[in-house]
Amino acid sequence: MNRDARIKWQVRATADEIKNDETVAEIAGSLSLSLPTARLLVDRGCDTPEAAERFLGKREEQLYDPFLMKDMDLAVERICRALDLGERIVIYGDYDVDGVTSVSALKLYLDSKGGDVGYYIPKRDTDGYGVSMGAIERLAAEGCDLIITVDTGITAAEEIKKAKELGMDVVVTDHHECQDVLPAAEAVVNPKRSDCGYPFCELAGVGVVFKLMCALESSLCPDDSMAECVRRIAREYCDLVAIGTIADVMPVVDENRLIISYGLSLIERGTRPAIEELIETAASESKRNVKRKITAGFIGFTVAPRINAAGRIRDASIAAELFLTDDRDEARRLAENLCAINKERQEIENEIIEVAYAKIAAEHDFEHDPVIVLDDETWHHGIIGIVASRITEKYGLSSILISFEGGGDRGKGSGRSVKGVNLVEALASCSDLLEKYGGHELAAGLTVKRENLDAFKKRINDFVREKLKDAEGGGEPVMEADLELTPDDVTMELAEELYLLEPFGTSNPSPVFAMSGLFIADESSVGGGKHTRLQLKRENMTVTAMCFRKSIADIDLYPGDVVDVLFGLDINEFQGVRTLQMIVKDVRLIDERYAAEMRERAIYDAVTAGEGLSPELTDAERADSLPERDDFTAVYTVLKRELRVEHRVYSIRALRHLLMTKGYNIPYVKLKAIIMIFRELNVVGVEDTDRGDEVYEFSYVFVKNKTSLDKSGILKKMRNELRPG
Repeated sequence: MNRDARIKWQVRATADEIKNDETVAEIAGSLSLSLPTARLLVDRGCDTPEAAERFLGKREEQLYDPFLMKDMDLAVERICRALDLGERIVIYGDYDVDGVTSVSALKLYLDSKGGDVGYYIPKRDTDGYGVSMGAIERLAAEGCDLIITVDTGITAAEEIKKAKELGMDVVVTDHHECQDVLPAAEAVVNPKRSDCGYPFCELAGVGVVFKLMCALESSLCPDDSMAECVRRIAREYCDLVAIGTIADVMPVVDENRLIISYGLSLIERGTRPAIEELIETAASESKRNVKRKITAGFIGFTVAPRINAAGRIRDASIAAELFLTDDRDEARRLAENLCAINKERQEIENEIIEVAYAKIAAEHDFEHDPVIVLDDETWHHGIIGIVASRITEKYGLSSILISFEGGGDRGKGSGRSVKGVNLVEALASCSDLLEKYGGHELAAGLTVKRENLDAFKKRINDFVREKLKDAEGGGEPVMEADLELTPDDVTMELAEELYLLEPFGTSNPSPVFAMSGLFIADESSVGGGKHTRLQLKRENMTVTAMCFRKSIADIDLYPGDVVDVLFGLDINEFQGVRTLQMIVKDVRLIDERYAAEMRERAIYDAVTAGEGLSPELTDAERADSLPERDDFTAVYTVLKRELRVEHRVYSIRALRHLLMTKGYNIPYVKLKAIIMIFRELNVVGVEDTDRGDEVYEFSYVFVKNKTSLDKSGILKKMRNELRPG
């Protein structure tokens, strides 16, 4: 892929538009907010000061009566009967964060009511996804009377039928899409049922469990009002409900916004030792100050991955046991175990991503195929979904990774998509080639036979390509920003105000800003080279900008460059010191400099191809294009010095910057020509890399006799073009 392909940016409001917006000014003045924050509120539908105040106070949402959910009364009646009779209850959950928090919250609640309660979370490797026949038979043999499914079960019609035959009742609670025929359970509680009149259908699996616990509490405590019962349940369990809701990427609107907000406040107050220990262990691992603002982003990027890691490569019950224990020492031990598992998960992920990037460079046709489809026999199928997310984020394209782990005939795949491409719809177009598939618009899973793999790759790309033809912009990848900021806007006060808009997530995304013309004053590697820290300046503003998961080689920008940036604003807290920082979403050369570099490339291509471009060049461009002997000597000397310390891979931009630090200002055309001439004459080993065009791996070549530059065909052609006659 061309490293310099520029993804289109769309900025919804310029700085001048914000400054001249009367509605924005009215809200800012009434609520003592900055203009950017007021504009963000307007974008979220708050077009009056009153509406904005309700949004910030989180008073526009309400928690609905749980009994509005279809079959809730039947579920409560059956569970209460099991509690009264002392029946054995088993909670059957999924192995992701939503499933684990669902299992943990419901078990803690039913335990508090004196229930005989166990739980079962399937193992990804042996049980697979969802309710399995084998698990049903084992639970029956162990004397289970009632199974309550959480975050699963809505498609398990045959398994639930088997449970009934074996003498067990089943109550289903789920939030996934329903099939035409529901399971024949005692109750099926799912807000996405077509016959369910519940006002909000975007609850997570743990959100449905939260509503079930509220309904149970009101039935078990008939003298208390529903409001009192809901408050009790929220105080005890909303932290777990918030974690599961955030991790399952549910829309942060309506009930979810209130649940998450209250849950985050519980976590910040440290009401559950298990969560405290997990946060402290994660902070210790990353050498960060524990005392920091608990946000949805922090949960999503720090807490949730550690819970998820257990289900991906070990056993999700480890995470469940953490939430179920009230022993702080045991909680610390389990938290450390989860962090160790997550570290192993990261190592596996990094190994897969390196192989995947190499495959993309070697195999993918970026000009023709809008979906990246990769397969391998060594990839861990529990990790490929995370890798697909990183690939989609990096390339701006939908991606599907398929693991034929162990060399079998059937591959398990996981995909991630981009806005405008419904992944489940795309998979449906290939249904005859797949063993099974399912998921959501932006994330899905599949199983495919090896013999159908090539046909699947072609079909899904054909389908998505056709869909994108009529899309606005022809399906061109786009990065969006809410607002353009000026240097005066980038303040600690604005960053503090952004917390008022929390919690962020789907349907209430973290704001993204744009700014142009920033000077890179300094640059450094962070995290062993995995991340990059930039020091950016413009006018009276100097700010640190963090490029996570981007090495210096990835961004290929250097001190002295002038850039445009898409970013979020954050407050970094370390050892008691709070500093403002940008979290970079994308950074690139300003348009003027980018156009100049593209012209330099065109000049090189035309001059070396003998296309007669030289009459169109200015005198300065001629002087900057033809390398002289001193230029060759400078480049050779610097490369030789770098090779001695095993620095082998450079982009042309990186090498040019290195030369400038050594006092050599060698323009692009000259430098590109010198590299190609070195390769032509075998003066220095020069190999293309899989890191994109204009990136080369250099190696030392022992030259016995002195090499004459006059033997170079490239140099002769350039001299003919640039010195006509």
